[in-house]
Amino acid sequence: MTEAARAAETAARASYGKLVAILAKRSGDIASAEDALADAFAKALVAWPGTGVPQNPEAWLLTAARNRLTDAQRRLVRFPETDAMPDLPEPAPPAGPVPDERLALMMVCAHPALPADLHTPLMLQTVLGVEAADIARAFVVTPSAMAQRLVRAKRKIKDARIPFQIPDDDDDLPDRLGAVREAVYAAHALDWLAPTDALGQEALYLADLLRQLVPNDAEAHGLAALIAFGQARRLARICDDVLVPLDEQDHHLWDGRLIVYGQKALAAAGALGSPGRYQIEAAIQGLHLDRAKTGRIDWLALDQLYFALCKINPSLGASVAHAIVTAKRHGPDAGLDALATFDDALVRGFQPFWTARGKLLADVGDRDAAIRAYEKALSLTVEPPVRRYLERRLAALAADG
Repeated sequence: MTEAARAAETAARASYGKLVAILAKRSGDIASAEDALADAFAKALVAWPGTGVPQNPEAWLLTAARNRLTDAQRRLVRFPETDAMPDLPEPAPPAGPVPDERLALMMVCAHPALPADLHTPLMLQTVLGVEAADIARAFVVTPSAMAQRLVRAKRKIKDARIPFQIPDDDDDLPDRLGAVREAVYAAHALDWLAPTDALGQEALYLADLLRQLVPNDAEAHGLAALIAFGQARRLARICDDVLVPLDEQDHHLWDGRLIVYGQKALAAAGALGSPGRYQIEAAIQGLHLDRAKTGRIDWLALDQLYFALCKINPSLGASVAHAIVTAKRHGPDAGLDALATFDDALVRGFQPFWTARGKLLADVGDRDAAIRAYEKALSLTVEPPVRRYLERRLAALAADG
């Protein structure tokens, strides 16, 4: 790869959303901004090998993209369309660092006027430049369907004149920030078992960006810590194409740099004195990761954290995990008793419940019931690594018979 190509790739990674936000801020036309920026990157790959990489690549790209938009506006003035924007003078190229408008763009993507299930795809594409086809695979839809939905969402942003700004309404900002955090976390969770875990890596980038842009938001730091801890275990959570439970993972495969980053982010969150869901989940992951240093897991502390999580943000997944921790502390019968309190209608289609039940039944020696539970879990699972894990559990129980 040439120096020019490396510089363009670095700029694309670090500045794509930053530049799209600036370009689209006046008109609200994200699609046109993306097209102009793509043209600017193409021009950079042609010009930079001969002229050298400019001292301020961001400013060069911004100017080139603005020139493209200006040319397009002039064409519209000569041959107007019904929704043509007026030909407005462009601001002068930035003399210093390019201002960062990415948080405003993320707020636009999380606007309540847009469908909630498009918040994450919009952020992935507009802030990170992820292709619609890659987003479609993660959301299990066809590339054409995802592309059409993204186009419609961008058109709605333009037509509704949604402002590219951070809301100053104290009632609106927390909801928008919450939507941004949820979208980033969803990106992290969606690609959890994928071989490349590309979305997980992008989610960490977004989470780190968010904590930089909103340094007083404790949950932004907590989210960054949570995702970093998850990414630190990326190479350990699947072995020979089989899922490896967290407490069985080889800690030598964990990424120490990401663990340290997560610990610092979690400490920054704690210093703000505003506990929340992501901070608690990150603390839970952090306790598991402490096994690399201590050789043990503090199940009492985990019990307390899961109790707090179930109070502050109750969910079926957290309750199942809490039952497993109860079993670790008080024995498998206690864990089964906890699972027995769950609503049958809620757990009927929830694979983690049946996996947990199968393990605890096997631990108490009820082989037949354990097999039935694992078979139920297998019927609810589509991810190959999880299926292979369950199949191995079933094979081990069959061998014991």
